[in-house]
Amino acid sequence: MFSMLLLYYCFGGIIPTLVETSGERQLSPEKSEIWGPGLKASVVLPVRYFYIQAVDTSGNKFTSSPGEKVFQVKIMAPHKQFAKVGIQVLDRKDGSFLVIYRMFASYNKLKIKVKFHRHHVAHSPYIIEGPIYHENCDCPFEDSTAWLQEMNCPETFPQIQRDLTQFPTIDPDMIATEIPKIFGQKHSLCHYTLKDNKVYIKTYGEDVGFRHFMNPILLSLTRKVKMPDLEFFVNLDDWPLGKKKLNSLIYPIFSWCGSTNSTDIVMPTYDLTLSVLETMHRTSVDMMSVQGNTGPSWESKNSTAVWRGRDSHKQRLELVKLSRKHPDLIDAAVTSFVFSKHNENLYGPVGNHIAFYDFFKHKYLINIDGTVAAYRLPYLLIGDSVVLKQDSIYYEYFYNDLQPWKHYIPVKSNLSDLLEKLKWAKDHDEEAKKIAKVGQEFARNNLMSDNIFCYYFRLFQEYANLQVSEPKIRKGMKKLKFQTKDDFFPCTCHQRKLQTKDEL
Repeated sequence: MFSMLLLYYCFGGIIPTLVETSGERQLSPEKSEIWGPGLKASVVLPVRYFYIQAVDTSGNKFTSSPGEKVFQVKIMAPHKQFAKVGIQVLDRKDGSFLVIYRMFASYNKLKIKVKFHRHHVAHSPYIIEGPIYHENCDCPFEDSTAWLQEMNCPETFPQIQRDLTQFPTIDPDMIATEIPKIFGQKHSLCHYTLKDNKVYIKTYGEDVGFRHFMNPILLSLTRKVKMPDLEFFVNLDDWPLGKKKLNSLIYPIFSWCGSTNSTDIVMPTYDLTLSVLETMHRTSVDMMSVQGNTGPSWESKNSTAVWRGRDSHKQRLELVKLSRKHPDLIDAAVTSFVFSKHNENLYGPVGNHIAFYDFFKHKYLINIDGTVAAYRLPYLLIGDSVVLKQDSIYYEYFYNDLQPWKHYIPVKSNLSDLLEKLKWAKDHDEEAKKIAKVGQEFARNNLMSDNIFCYYFRLFQEYANLQVSEPKIRKGMKKLKFQTKDDFFPCTCHQRKLQTKDEL
């Protein structure tokens, strides 16, 4: 009878408030919930986002998908013919949805409508009073404390404290001379100075192409908030540079990867940083898109552990050999041999590439070092599979916040217990599923785009507080300028523009 009534109402142009969506459960648009930073004008991100939680008529949250297209989202700019906004609604398959949108113009006001059929969800429509600036708009908060509050940034990050404790003070004059002398000939470095919210750069070494990963995040930050004046060096190589030696002088060098025997100051990796800047643009894998592509339900996933990658670590080759001995447990293959000779008798044929989202068709994902830490870990965690992570001397900026057996299943560095851990996971399916969920929640709560911006700013802020002399624009430095070919809608900044001392 209910189904017949529903068909009648649909064809008659009337939709009842309560609609059956999953078995006997009925989704309630009024009781469903909407929240997130994408509903605030002040939180300027390359791609803004908010969440929808489906709730039934009894007030219980859905824990599985009520339907991929059950919610409709529309973003409008009042008094404009149309809003230049790209929108995606990602079904996270757990009863919640991630709505992401990239603005290509700035607006005085936005109206966000979220509907379940023809009924507004929660407190929709949401009116965002502007100005609301798009990513390319150069209009920074002059009050960094206010910006940190608007972004809901934590007071500090434990990894920043660990890294900077090594340096009671930092002398820009000294590092400007000593770091290029010691590291500039054999390694690739960027020397940056941030002064009056402008970015200046000088490079050392031959292979400095990776500066194109660092430059955009610095420029993006200066468009959002008044940055402290500071002077620092970024290591563009894979490996950390600073070596821990007893009674030896150490130098503050920023790197994308740290190690237990190095003194480098770690930042979010260039891969993760680029994915934040390029979401919904020129990247296919990022922390947002993965959430809508986590494969089938846990019970329907393949129970063979999977790995693909280059031959950039000897244990990767050992994994492939192990896979050949135990194909019922492991599906591992090298997709390109760059660092070693391909011995087909040992390693089999070159492996087929697997589209990244297809990894989540498997319950078990193996994470093994490459030249340094494997930078795919954030994306593996935020999926819906459990990660078996190799013990390693290398780490990304968030690794120390992860706990083995809570966020991932640990595996010895030589993989000697990998088969044992896989068999444990198979014999303890519910425990493995829980580890996957807790790891996913960690990534959702700590590795999203606003978290990345908070980490960078806090790192630069705390580093700047250690400086004992004035950062300078050194000889040979060039000013970075933000350039984009697709910014067809330049903005007008309604906040007081920052001025350099020369302009005052």
